[in-house]
Amino acid sequence: MENRNAQKDDSVYGRRQFFVAMGSGALALATTGGLVLTGNFLRPNVLFEPPAKFLVGKPNQYPLDSVVYLAKPKILVIREKEGYFYALSTVCTHLGCIVNWKAQEEIIACPCHGSRFNKLGEVTGGPAPKPLPHFAMNLTVDGYLEVDKNVLVDLSDVLKI
Repeated sequence: MENRNAQKDDSVYGRRQFFVAMGSGALALATTGGLVLTGNFLRPNVLFEPPAKFLVGKPNQYPLDSVVYLAKPKILVIREKEGYFYALSTVCTHLGCIVNWKAQEEIIACPCHGSRFNKLGEVTGGPAPKPLPHFAMNLTVDGYLEVDKNVLVDLSDVLKI
């Protein structure tokens, strides 16, 4: 009879050990998850945005009376017949779609909701509430055209070279 009791005690002890191990594992798993989430919370969450001030090339890269779309900064660089430059945003003022230059019609058109702008960025049709923003443009000492998207300028403010 003693052997039977000994076996019974071993099985109870084994079951107890199993539940202690499961509880310890669950606690360790929860602690590790909590530490990982805390570490993610404490680490800085930085958005890397493209610079607002950038070079777009030299003036001789733009022929007279040209409109050039630059996809990365989302701008149109326009050089008029008279030789002056200005930069327009390609983000529609209606709902933020990217507008396109239509060379045949000489208009800037929004493909989403039908807004139309002239070459100066003024609204000529559609639901857009205001003209396309003009960005400051200047010539660096090295002879490069520089656009600053942080500085909005008036429609009449152009770079004369």
